[in-house]
Amino acid sequence: MNVLWQFIRLSSPLYGLVGTGYLIACLPWWRQGWTQGISSFVFVAALPAMLFQMMSHQASLPPVDGRVLIAYFGSCLIVFLIGRAAGAWLFGLDGTARSVFGLGGIFSNIVLTGLPIARIALGDTAVPVVALLLVFNALTLWTLVSVAVEWSRHGSFSGAGFAKTALTVLRNPIILGIIGGAAFGRLGFALPPAVDAALGAVGNVAGPAALLMLGMGLAAFPLKPQWGSTLTICALKLLLQPLVVWLLALALGLPALELRAVVLVASMSVGVNVYLMSVQFQAIQGPIASSVVLSTLLAAVTTPLLLAALQATT
Repeated sequence: MNVLWQFIRLSSPLYGLVGTGYLIACLPWWRQGWTQGISSFVFVAALPAMLFQMMSHQASLPPVDGRVLIAYFGSCLIVFLIGRAAGAWLFGLDGTARSVFGLGGIFSNIVLTGLPIARIALGDTAVPVVALLLVFNALTLWTLVSVAVEWSRHGSFSGAGFAKTALTVLRNPIILGIIGGAAFGRLGFALPPAVDAALGAVGNVAGPAALLMLGMGLAAFPLKPQWGSTLTICALKLLLQPLVVWLLALALGLPALELRAVVLVASMSVGVNVYLMSVQFQAIQGPIASSVVLSTLLAAVTTPLLLAALQATT
C-alpha cells in the first residue's frame, strides 16, 4: 500500500497539470492560437532540447537492452490483432475502421505523458529506454496500421507509402533530438557546461509544459461518446497491452528497470496520433477522440496501480 501511495503521490501532480491545461483552454477568453503557440514551443524546442541534452549523456548511462523492442512491439502486434478482431466481432467494423480501432489499443502517448512520468517515477536512467521506444514507435505503428488499411482496401501495400511514412517520422523534431543527442554522445563529444546547463533548464520546463499542452489539446477534441467502443479501446490500451508487455518482458528476462519502463510506456493513455489516423482514414473519429480523453483520465489511476505492482514483484 505504501508503494501504491508513493506512485500516486508522484504522478498525481503530473495529471493535475493535464487537468489545469484543460481548464485553461475552456476559459471563454482563451484563444486557440495560444494553444498552438505552446504546442510549437513544446514539440519544436522544449522536448527536443531536453532529449538532445539527456541523450548526449547516454554514454554514462547503462546500455539499453535490445530485448526491450521485442517485448514492446511484440505486445503491440498481439494487442493490435486482438483489437482488430474485437472491432469486427463486437462492433461490426469494416477493415479500415478495425485497423484504426486496433491502433487505439497500442499507440501510447509517450511524448506528453510517458517521458515526464518515466523521468519522475523511474529516474533519468529510464529515459534512454523510453527514448528508444519513442524513436521506433511512430514509424513502426503507423506503418503497421497503414499496411493493414491498404491491405483491407486493395490487397497490397506500396513501398512508396512506407517511404513517405518513414520520411515524415524522421523529420519530427523530437526524433531528431533523440537521434542527434545519442550520436553526439556516442561520438565522444561533450556539450559546453553553459550550454548543457541551459538545455537542462529547458528540459525542466519541457515536462510540465507538455502536460499542460496535452490538457489544452484535449479541450479541443470533438467528443461523440460511443461508450461500448470507447471503453473497449481504453481496456485494450490501459489493461491488456501493459499485461502482455509484462508477460513478454518476463519471458525475455528483461532486467527490472527495462521491465518497469516498457510496462509504464504501455500503460500510457491513447496517443493523439491515433485521432489523426482516424481523420486521415475517415474512420471511427468519435470513439477515438473519446478514448483519448477518457484513457488520459483513467491512466491517472491505472498507471500508479501497475507501477506499484511492478515495484512489489520485481
